[in-house]
Order: sequence, then C-alpha cells, then structure tokens
Amino acid sequence: MTAAASDEPAPSAPTEPLYVASRASEPDIADFASESVIIFDVEGAIQYWNPASEALYGWPAITMIGRGIAHLTTRSENEREHWRLLLQEGTWQGVVSRRMPSGIHVVVDIRQYVRFAQDGTPRDVIEYGRQSPGDNSIDSAGWHIPDRLMAAGWEVDVSGAEGLIAEIAQLRQDADADEKLLHARHVELVEAARIVNVNERTMRLVGGNRGRDLMIGQPVAGFWPLESRMVAGQLFADAMLGKVDGAAYRRQMPSDGILRDPLVTVWRAEKPGRLYVAVNGTVDDDRSYIYLRASEARYRKLVHHMPVALWQVDASHMGRIYNDVRATGVTDFDAYLDEHPELVDLAATTVQVTDVNRAAVQMLGGSGPLDLMRPVGYLFTIARDSLRNVMIGRFKGQESHHEVTKIETFDGRVRDVRMSVTYPKQVAELDVTIFSFEDVTEHMSIEAELRQLQADFTHAARISTLGELTTSIAHEVNQPLAAIVTNAETSLRWLSRADLNIQKLRELTTRIAASGRRASDIVQRIRGMAAKRQPERVAIDLNDVAQESLLFVRHEIESRSIRITTDFARDLPRAVGDRIQLQQVIVNLLVNGVQAVEERGEGERQLFLRTGDESGQLILTLRDTGSGIPPDDVERIFQGFFTTKENGMGIGLAICQSIVAEHGGSISACNHPDGGAEFRFAIPIGPA
Repeated sequence: MTAAASDEPAPSAPTEPLYVASRASEPDIADFASESVIIFDVEGAIQYWNPASEALYGWPAITMIGRGIAHLTTRSENEREHWRLLLQEGTWQGVVSRRMPSGIHVVVDIRQYVRFAQDGTPRDVIEYGRQSPGDNSIDSAGWHIPDRLMAAGWEVDVSGAEGLIAEIAQLRQDADADEKLLHARHVELVEAARIVNVNERTMRLVGGNRGRDLMIGQPVAGFWPLESRMVAGQLFADAMLGKVDGAAYRRQMPSDGILRDPLVTVWRAEKPGRLYVAVNGTVDDDRSYIYLRASEARYRKLVHHMPVALWQVDASHMGRIYNDVRATGVTDFDAYLDEHPELVDLAATTVQVTDVNRAAVQMLGGSGPLDLMRPVGYLFTIARDSLRNVMIGRFKGQESHHEVTKIETFDGRVRDVRMSVTYPKQVAELDVTIFSFEDVTEHMSIEAELRQLQADFTHAARISTLGELTTSIAHEVNQPLAAIVTNAETSLRWLSRADLNIQKLRELTTRIAASGRRASDIVQRIRGMAAKRQPERVAIDLNDVAQESLLFVRHEIESRSIRITTDFARDLPRAVGDRIQLQQVIVNLLVNGVQAVEERGEGERQLFLRTGDESGQLILTLRDTGSGIPPDDVERIFQGFFTTKENGMGIGLAICQSIVAEHGGSISACNHPDGGAEFRFAIPIGPA
C-alpha cells in the first residue's frame, strides 16, 4: 500500500472509534456504514470486512478474512514501513492505492486507528476508507450500498476433481480434442465442485429458502444456471491450471434470469484445491431488491410453516443417468430396473436432500433440519418399491407422481403416508424435485374399520338374502337328494333279483354319484354365499357368474310362473373381481325383480337378463315387468336403509352399489318405457 502523506496534522486516536466492529455481533452496526470499515490484527491480517469494503474494492468478504494487507498492494516495502509507523503513533490518515480483482487500482482516502489492550499493547487496527473524490468516486451519502456494487462471493472446493482437471488439461493440449467432450468435462467440473462458504448476497440470490448452512457441502451446479455452467467450468479450470498464484480469470456472461450481464471472476485461494468466485451484476428484475428480499422472506416463512411435510431433493445426476439409459433405446424402464436393481440402491445413497421444512422434521422426530439433510434412502427403508416408482415416473417424463406408502420415523414408528412427488420441468435451470408426505395413518385406520364394517354389512345382507331364499334352497337340495333316494331304492330292487343286471346297476350307481355331486355343489354355493371371508379378486366370466346366480332363484322364478329371458353375449372379455360379491349383486337384483313381478299381480310376469360390453366395460342389465319405481324414489333407491317394502331393511341395494363401486364400476336404476324397472351395472374390463 503506497501512502501519500497528508499535509494536515493527523488527528489523535479516539478512545473509541466511530464504529465498533466485532465479528461476534450479528448483524454488526458497521455492516450498515457507507464507508469502508476494515479491522486488521497487529500483523496486518484482515479480521473484518464490511459490505462497503466489498463495494469499494470489489473483493467479497469471504475471500478477504484472514488475508494480509499486502494482498491489496504489490508495494510491500512501503507497506511494512507504513504499518510500523502506524503501530508506533496509533493513527494515520492519507491516500492509498488498492488493488481490485480486475487488477486495476483504486485511489482511496483512509483513516486508520490503533486500538490498545488494557496493558497498553496494540490490539487491532480499524480503518475507514472512501474513494478519493478525484478518482470517479461514488456518491455514498446514504447508508445503503447499491446491490449492483456487491459481489456474490463463493468459496469452492475442487480437490475431489483432480483427475477431471488433469483430463481437461490434457484435452486442452490436444489439438484434435473433441470440443463437445471438453465442454462436457467443464460442466462436470462445476458438478464436482462443492460449496465451502458463500456470502449473504449469494445466499439471497440463489440459496432460496435454504440458507448458508444448508448450501455448504452441496454441488455448485445445484445453484448455478444451467446455460453458463460450461463457462464457469472453464474459469474453474483456468484458475486451477494457471501458473501465477492469485491471478484472476473473468468472463462476462449472458443474463441468466438472476443477474443482468453478470461478470464472473475466479482465482485460487491459499488453501490447495480451493477457489474464490465473485459474481458482480444487477438483479435481473424490475422490482426493487428490498421487495424481492421481503417476498423471499414471506416464501420461506410460508414453506417453513406449511402443515405438509416437504423435502427438496437434488436428483440432477440421476437425470443424466436416465438420459444415458434412454439413449441406448430403453423404453421399458420397469423391466430395466428388474435387470439392474443396483440403480435403485444408487439413487437411495446418492440423491441428496437439500432442504426440508418444520413439518418434515416433526414427522420423522428429528432434532433439526440437518438430521434430514442426507441421501433420500432413509425415506424408503421399508418401502423401497416406492422409490422405484418415483424413478419410473421421472424416466417417463411425468410431471408428478402420487401414491400411498409407508415411512419409518427415527424412533422406529411406521406411519402410513400419502406421498406426492413433483418433478422438475425439462426446461428448468435447477434440477429440483419436491417430495411431500402427508401422514394418513389415522385416516387409513378409520378406512380399515369402515371396510370391516362394510364387509360385516355385506355378509349380513347375504345371510338375509339366503334367508329369503330358504324355500328355494331347500327345493334345490331336495331335488338331488330325492334322485339319490329313488335311484338307491331301484338299485336295491335290482339286487334282490336272481338274474343280476350289472349294466343296469352301473347306470343307477352313476346317477346316484351325479346327484350327490350336484347336492354337494349346491351346498358349496350356499356356503360360499354364507361364509364370512375377505374379498378375493380373480379373473371372472360375467356370464358364468350370472348363470350361477340364477341357480339360487330358479325355484322362486318357476314356482311363481315367471318367465325369464336371458341374452348372454358371446366371447365376453374377462373382468377382475370377487365372484361371490358379484353373485350377491345379481341374486339381490333377481330377488327384487321376482318380488316386483309378484306384487303387480295380474299381467305379464317376465324377467329379462342381458350381458354385454361397451366402452371398455362389462354390462349386466335386469328388467322386470312389475309396476316400476315411484318417480320420487328413483334418486333415493340406493340410499342406505331406504326401502318401500313393509319388512325390508333397506340395505340390499346400498350394499350392491358399494360392491360395484369397489370393483371400479357403477350401478343405476330407471323405469323402462315398456313398463317395469330396469337395473344396470357396469364394471371395467381387465384389472380393476
């Protein structure tokens, strides 16, 4: 630092300086000063560097703390002499020339004061500085330092990318090197670089709601605009491969949506493998910076206090893997993961959680956000298939993915959660995936109880229906039993004859066995309807189910002289459902139809049963020739406990509706134009 001695007498050192700067205070009052305020220790190492110093000299504070004053000047002999006099006399005022990151010098008026310890020895030096009026000075009458003068400062660690830097050096020397490959390696260098520290402006511009602590240790690429990563990688490599210590490398970059025409400067730090990065530029937004900061603060507060647990995840490296897999022609990623299950493990151990809110910490029982800031595997310890589903959704290019899964808390509890994943858009600059988890454990428990209650009602309705069909069931069972008795008595008579007819006895025995099997089938059908069991979804033929249902009410139909006309469509596709439950629906509709025809008395006594398929659904329609449904009751007929029968419970049709709904279908009722009522239900073809 070259000192131009002032003609004015140096003022005596004040007992206390104008600004009392202490690194322990946060925020420090000197942070709001319009003058540059710097604190040196007695050896000349910088201990404090306020925002006005950044604006004046262009060096971010994180690059200056700990540096010697000689870093600002190349004239070390004069600097040492000036420093010796300062410590002797306690104060100094004059004009100095200081070096900026660009290499040019700025002329500055400074005042320096020595602060002494209680024993009289020098403790530190406080310097106040302002650009000399004759050197294109900037008006700093107000306390606020314009945002455009402040650099976004980064300290970056590239020590883990030594091999990559060596490869870049080799490619640069090779005249025939592939430019695309070299550009790709520059981008990889930014992805490999890790954040060691950032200043306030960097945190405000790109840290979002994460803050400094949560940015440290993360890849630089996660916060750097996509379109300028290659140029940033070039600067990183230039600084690491440069021969001159402290040499600065800079590039003007295009506006990135954050800063307007940012100027990026990179130079090596004293510690091996470290870089300093300074980004200067004006915020690329029409609104004032104060407004933007207030808006961001509201956003952070909103996210922090949202009742839904949120995780922010950096899966950018997995995106590149998906692109590589897609480039090989893979379209069925599900099958690909069957062959490469290690890819799911890779995602679990390398996809990093970069931010969480308060609800996430509370859900898992953590002590703070840092407990959750690690690879996402802990979210899928007992539901690894859910992570697989998330990966498949990302590979397919979905905007989001939703499912109900399970998660284990830090204290070992298992919770049911509704997981929603929002994937980054293809054009997004930052590859950020958002996970949200909603605890639905209590909701799932209530749903399970409701399902059990519904199953109990369904079972009770089947028993009630079987009770109404007691006469028909007895008739159905009696028919094969009567045949068994008749054929057995005939066999005995043939056995008493002297000339045994073996062929006749064989025929009679065959009839007995067939009747026994028929009786057994009837009992099995009744037991199936009466049993209390869990639904079993299998592939079913709707025609077979309808024909079996008719066997339950055949006697009811025949004994009342009701004619039934059936029209079963050929080659019906299969559906997936519970055979017994669908039988229950059809039997209930048939019984209601029989009762409707019976109640009408005189007139045509007919039922029409038809099956078919349309629009991807299987259709069953049952029409009777009864008196129809009263118009006021059509909308209420499927309501629970609504009935028009004197002794009815009003649960039959309500349960029919719930069964059909569980199969993904619908049921409806109306009055047919030719008279009578018509019921129609539809269930999806194929897996429900």
